[in-house]
Amino acid sequence: MPASPVIHADALVLGYGGEPVCAPVSFTLEAGRALALVGPNGSGKSTVLRAVLGLLEPAGGELQVLGAQVDERDARFRAQVSSVLDDDAYFPALTVAEHLVLTARGHGVADAADVVADLLDDFGLTGHADVLPVALSSGQRRRLLLAAGFARPRRLLVLDEPEQRLDQRMRSALAARLRDEADAGGAVLLATHDPALLEAVADAAVLVGDVESPVLPVTDAARAIRSEPTR
Repeated sequence: MPASPVIHADALVLGYGGEPVCAPVSFTLEAGRALALVGPNGSGKSTVLRAVLGLLEPAGGELQVLGAQVDERDARFRAQVSSVLDDDAYFPALTVAEHLVLTARGHGVADAADVVADLLDDFGLTGHADVLPVALSSGQRRRLLLAAGFARPRRLLVLDEPEQRLDQRMRSALAARLRDEADAGGAVLLATHDPALLEAVADAAVLVGDVESPVLPVTDAARAIRSEPTR
């Protein structure tokens, strides 16, 4: 019997106060694949991610993650899903290294110290390992949050515009890491405004819109991003 997809969304309706924020969304994400959500600011990309993470209850349609209805209170769900959203979700009283070690050990990573040392190096934070997050620049805090997303085991990685506040070198390194994640059998769902990141990482994309939200080939989705008004 074929394995269940990591995410299955069918005619998913999302909104607030009874008002939909976008057209119904349908897609399937398999293990070993990366799917991007694209569209203008305010189109509903982040809302789709929040529904996948169990932070917003759909108003209609069907949504299953890891073969079950989404329940972010379920320990099994939390153990298998890692996310980096557009917020500063760090521990303000912990240093950069302490934050990553706590994240890794809290999710059962046996060699947490080695994993954290590699992440600090990969994300250019080794020289800031003993610094509190409040003393970091916004770009450095973004790298800390991304590193934390990779510091724990996962079957699904969800990211909201991970390119934000990263320089081009770090964007390229992140793209390679995300592609490696999918090639190693993980599933990646990301919202992005970066056509280069999209082309380097994604296998397909959903263009989230008001009238329809079609699944597109990556080349068409990248063209749609490049045609957006300058941000």
